[in-house]
Amino acid sequence: MTSTTERYRSARDLLQTLSTDYAKAVAEFRWPDLGDRFNWAVDWFDAIARGVDRTALWIVEEDGSQARYSFDEMARRSDQVAAHLVAHGVGLGDRVLLMLNNQVELWESMLAVMKLGAVILPTTTALGPAELRDRIERGDVKHILINSEDIAKFDTIPGGYTRFVVGDGPAGWVRYRDAYERSVPPAQHPGTAPDDPQLLYFTSGTTSRPKLVEHTQVSYPVGHLATSFWVAAKPGDIHLNISSPGWAKHAWSCFFAPWIAEATIFVYNYSRFDAESLLHQIREVGVDTFCAPPTVWRMLIKADLSGGPGRLRQLMSAGEPLNPEVMQQVHTAWGLTIRDGFGQTELPLAIGNVPGMPVKPGSMGLPLPGVPIVLVDPLTGEPAEEGEICVDLARRPMSLMSGYLGDSERNAEALAGGYYHTGDMASRDSDGYIFYIGRTDDVFKASDYKISPFELESVLIEHPAVAEAAVVPAPDELRLAVPKAYIALAAGYEPTSDTARAILAHAREKLAPYQRIRRVEFSELPKTISGKIRRVDLRQREERAGTGEVTLEEWRDDQFTELRGSRRP
Repeated sequence: MTSTTERYRSARDLLQTLSTDYAKAVAEFRWPDLGDRFNWAVDWFDAIARGVDRTALWIVEEDGSQARYSFDEMARRSDQVAAHLVAHGVGLGDRVLLMLNNQVELWESMLAVMKLGAVILPTTTALGPAELRDRIERGDVKHILINSEDIAKFDTIPGGYTRFVVGDGPAGWVRYRDAYERSVPPAQHPGTAPDDPQLLYFTSGTTSRPKLVEHTQVSYPVGHLATSFWVAAKPGDIHLNISSPGWAKHAWSCFFAPWIAEATIFVYNYSRFDAESLLHQIREVGVDTFCAPPTVWRMLIKADLSGGPGRLRQLMSAGEPLNPEVMQQVHTAWGLTIRDGFGQTELPLAIGNVPGMPVKPGSMGLPLPGVPIVLVDPLTGEPAEEGEICVDLARRPMSLMSGYLGDSERNAEALAGGYYHTGDMASRDSDGYIFYIGRTDDVFKASDYKISPFELESVLIEHPAVAEAAVVPAPDELRLAVPKAYIALAAGYEPTSDTARAILAHAREKLAPYQRIRRVEFSELPKTISGKIRRVDLRQREERAGTGEVTLEEWRDDQFTELRGSRRP
């Protein structure tokens, strides 16, 4: 075991030992000094995995079939994949787009790309050709790895990138499964330095294009020591996180945090969410630690919880604020408390309720060890008891992104005044607990996905009936909020059901499922004197409608038979 591995393990062990003593963990934890080279897949995963028969990854399919892979198997299989990638041109620093589902190849290839010192660009399978072209171009992608059913999406995307495919593909595509025929020695350290890039994530913003977030060889792999502290899994535990591949939360809690803890990652694949089936799996396999977005928790409390929690010991929620009544219902049924947490693609879990500390309903908790959180008054730029959630750069945590790639203006804005600005507002009570207020801009969450109004409005404007559009969150009992479009119609169009149906169908066709417009209302849009749309007025209108103060004249997608249904919660 190398000294680098020992220092990493020492930091991990400290947090595991102090998992129920928040004050002591904050006082004693320090980010490990990893010297001039570090590679998580080699220095940590391989070090804990080789020769270990305990299950690392356990995948159960909807039809009941399942597969388990030991830590040793994952180390060896990722060695084979790494050798296969090298044989077809993948090298140090190359950007590799991974667009896979919850399948063993995703975890293998994540490890393999890391072992080569190449850069992973995780991508959701929900994207279409236009979004993929943008990611390939701006991400300077040299290689892609996808499933055969997604090949057609790349037919119109030019470029000299290498094409790897899981399954069968046409001429020019490299078969992934050929990796398993290779007899290779353990992968060698690629010599990556701590500040070398490792991950690139696209995340929605309020501008015309998604932000491109860069993380280093340590900001996620080491930064998620804090996330692992929050998850509180132990070696040998079984951990389940509900998250879709391609998004940062999947890397947080379906990859780094559980394997930092030497726990088993459990995955249950389904085509359509079913609370009873999920509860059955949790009890059947003996899940110990479980994290899910509030949307899933709201579905679970409508199911039958009387069967008990099985072996569950820790419950968590992240992605958006969790309703206190959901926490109460779960606690009444199971005697367990759901612990909320806060983080971003740019910043792994930074604030959380951890085991051993009292949980205040509605609070995201306290700053995690090693993460210097400050609330900053947006007007004065000074620390305050209510303000924007920021990170003190004078004590910059190892978990913070290296920056927005190729966007110096956005970096300057995000790091202004000696702070990293999250764009989220919160308040702090007398005990130091932090309570979420909302975004400083117009971005909102729907079913755990961040929604950029600009992106949705750009699609709506493409429809000939739409002169102008403004998208705001509309309150929803199940999803907390859904995208709603206020639309000013173009000349010659009437505010009828046929017009609403056509616009909703257009948006459904053009947008990814998680961006789906659920409601439309035809209206002149409120504007400032300079002509800018005042979305704040529309948001307030939606809030007043929830109290019965105003009546909405809206059309909903579930009013139209052909527009009903959703594949995911």
